Amino acid sequence: MNAHVMDPVRPTVAATGRRAPSAELLAALRGRFAARLSTADSVLLQHGSDESSYRPQPPDAVVFVHDTAEAAFVVKACAAERVPVIAFGVGSSIEGHLLAVEGGVCIDFSQMNAVLAIRTGDLTATVQAGTTRNQLNAALAGTGFFFSVDPGADASIGGMVATAASGTNTVRYGTMRDNVVSLAVVTAQGEVIRTASHARKSSAGYNLTQLFCGSEGTLGLITEATVRIHPHPEVVAAAVVHFPTVRAAVDCVIESIQLGVPLARAEMLDALTIQAVNAHSRTALTEKPTLFLEFAGSQAQIDEQAAVVREIASGHGGGAFQWASRQEERSRLWTPRHHAYFASLQLKSGSRSMTTDACVPLSALASCVEETLDDIAAHGLLAPVFGHVGDGNFHCLVLVDPDAPDEVAAAEAFSHRLVQRSLRHGGTSTGEHGVGLHKMQYLVEEHGAVAVALMRSVKRAFDPQNIFNPGKVVSFG
Repeated sequence: MNAHVMDPVRPTVAATGRRAPSAELLAALRGRFAARLSTADSVLLQHGSDESSYRPQPPDAVVFVHDTAEAAFVVKACAAERVPVIAFGVGSSIEGHLLAVEGGVCIDFSQMNAVLAIRTGDLTATVQAGTTRNQLNAALAGTGFFFSVDPGADASIGGMVATAASGTNTVRYGTMRDNVVSLAVVTAQGEVIRTASHARKSSAGYNLTQLFCGSEGTLGLITEATVRIHPHPEVVAAAVVHFPTVRAAVDCVIESIQLGVPLARAEMLDALTIQAVNAHSRTALTEKPTLFLEFAGSQAQIDEQAAVVREIASGHGGGAFQWASRQEERSRLWTPRHHAYFASLQLKSGSRSMTTDACVPLSALASCVEETLDDIAAHGLLAPVFGHVGDGNFHCLVLVDPDAPDEVAAAEAFSHRLVQRSLRHGGTSTGEHGVGLHKMQYLVEEHGAVAVALMRSVKRAFDPQNIFNPGKVVSFG
């Protein structure tokens, strides 16, 4: 387990009432799963902790499943006693998604990680929910195709669907919502459904696939996913360029997109993040706001795209482009971006990170980021800022001393102001982290009371006993 979740900042969330499994239920699960059922304290603690700053809230038992039928068995057994069921992929979520606030049984999908089918002719692959994005891409090696969604962490595909994840490739290939075709889901009654066929389009019935995508394990258990895969571009080139201000860097990306440049990736790291990366990775990057860009296509297309972006960057005070086209060179250039999160955690000894994100329309991004940086400076916070500026999404890591109540309160106040700022600019309270526990309070303000009441009705219809990940996304009462 990562050290920064052992002494978290946010307090334990108050439970509405623990619903622990009976001795009879545990005996039934042990009879089916033997050593794959665990009630060991260390295992429970691991499965009651994520990358958030909430205190751990362990489940009462953990079951390691191998297939959909086993997951359905657990759900049916738990439903008979109204015992909560919480899905666990790799534990990389950061909004308290997997905390067992009412106790219950955690279903660990890490051993359910087979790549079931690769259909290059259909541009799809079908995987079990515990398959990670790196495992899928390893299976695709040599096929000429890859899975595009890259949230940074080696998250499980099931978890990425559940949180509607996105990442560095979103500007070109879209989010998880754009890349999921069909799902196998266990319902609250322990039945198994397929949400869609493998056809590229359909007008038949409600779009259950998209309803489960982003549901954060509150409507059903995703056990298999059919996702889109994409052909590798003929040529890929990466570039790093520094700017005098964050606004200049963001404006460069926005203007490039508005002019129709098909950027493959566009990531911004502020000067503080670059400072953290240099200390963490022993690099010598210029400690200025920096864009990490990637272009893809034919060599002629890349040359044309690069020329346009270079001219735009120059107009915004950007420096010389540092280029890389070979895979190992591109990896070297992109490594600082992928290390940004853990590098930032080391900026303040003994600190913990209260991590949040926001997403706004592209036209509002530069102003929103600039206002956020002014807010950080005005309140004396230590908070690196970086993100997927190609799709209007950015992250803030507020570093605080967990034993200093004033610092904790200041970080929470900042997070609240960030959400308000994002909503004011026509954006959302969370671009890709999900609602979990922390962002529930903003749903009514973002969507309206009628829409949230409708969401609650959907939850009740799909999960009338409130067994799936209770206490998350929307309240049941």
